Amino acid sequence: MPIEPEEQARERKDLAEVLRGLRRASGLSGERLALRCNMSQTKISRIETGRALPTVLEVERILKALAVPDEVTGELLRLARRANVDYASWRTYARVGLYHKQAELRALESSSRVMRHFLPAIPTGLLHVREYATETLSPTVASDPTRDVARAVQARMDRQAILNDPSRSFWFLMTEQAVKWQRASVEAMAAQCSHMAEINTKPNVEIGIVPQGLHVPGTPMNIFVVYDDRLVTVELFSGEVALRDPRDITQHLGLFELFWSHALTGDAASTFLEQTADSFMRQCN
Repeated sequence: MPIEPEEQARERKDLAEVLRGLRRASGLSGERLALRCNMSQTKISRIETGRALPTVLEVERILKALAVPDEVTGELLRLARRANVDYASWRTYARVGLYHKQAELRALESSSRVMRHFLPAIPTGLLHVREYATETLSPTVASDPTRDVARAVQARMDRQAILNDPSRSFWFLMTEQAVKWQRASVEAMAAQCSHMAEINTKPNVEIGIVPQGLHVPGTPMNIFVVYDDRLVTVELFSGEVALRDPRDITQHLGLFELFWSHALTGDAASTFLEQTADSFMRQCN
């Protein structure tokens, strides 16, 4: 079920207050607890005042240091897992301007070194040509919120400059369906495929394509992005979920490696994209 923002805020406040109360009840100072947990006193203070959201593993370390009973520990770890999940609907982004979402993504990309995109349905915005981006950012059904498409498209185009930063690595893993799904005109699709083949020549970019007809022991259910080893975002029809629990991150990294092991990469991926572009071009004639 979607996680409401008010519930998220309440659970994070509750977690901070409970951890602070348990530490005080134990008679430990923030400094003593920090030493036991191998954290800084500043980090403990920020967690207890709600200014920093602890990971599930950090909560586990704190509870172990405080010798909290197992039944209480279990409940607080469940609370920590819920607190470490964010949900934002596309309606919310549309209300404030979809270009703000592009700015948020740009900031997230700028703070990350390795980004892994799993794309079973459609290429990501970092790979789009303008016409393809316009199609994907335009409303598709009557219930879609209105949005400033031109501004969002330009923000998406501006984001792509980060692909030229050699200090960052990008891994884009698509299914054959994601490449060939005709989301735009055949001319735009041909341009999109050619553009991706060109991007695949960048030294800090790797594109993988899982072709149809292979036995793959996994189901490509959702678009997701893993930022370093600290955050996973999962895209849904209605919005986006952000996961920070290390176990969720590990699971998605494992899924990415599984699908990548069945993908065409390097020159083979570029050839596939170029051939697909040629196929779309032939439809234009």
